[in-house]
Amino acid sequence: MKPNPIIEKLVLHWGEMGARWGISRMVAQIHALLYFSSKPMVADEIVEALGVARSHVSNSLKELQSWGVVKVIHVMGDRREHFQSIRDVWQLFEILLDERKRREVDPTLKTLRETQALLNDGAKVDSHTAGRIKEMLEFFEQMDGWFGEVRRMPLASRVKLVKWASKLRGWLG
Repeated sequence: MKPNPIIEKLVLHWGEMGARWGISRMVAQIHALLYFSSKPMVADEIVEALGVARSHVSNSLKELQSWGVVKVIHVMGDRREHFQSIRDVWQLFEILLDERKRREVDPTLKTLRETQALLNDGAKVDSHTAGRIKEMLEFFEQMDGWFGEVRRMPLASRVKLVKWASKLRGWLG
């Protein structure tokens, strides 16, 4: 069962974007296939649609489930596991943002904090570098704090915030 050309185009693009974001191309393609599919799919259907090994599909599905973007659906009279992507695009986007933050921002923030601690303990570096470290750490801490505040808001409030931000941009010029 080969996906129709529209879904195939989206699956291929998702894979390319995933690779650019540091996510396995296969994981991204499977997610796209499930997201754009009109019904939950069993692993064998995914294998057939993408023409890949069953082991790749199994491992990728486990990873997607661990992120919370794919869940198992049970179908009456069918003992196989069916897989379905979450449907809410806002929720999906936030999960992906959280994953990117965990992979990219958190390690950078940790390194900046450790570096600043070394400087505070007397490690020597030129004043230019020390200033850049301080400035970057302050920026990352501020953004991390802001991100945390926004993530604690109810989803409906976050959606409103995005819509209002667009209006605010227009007011500010």
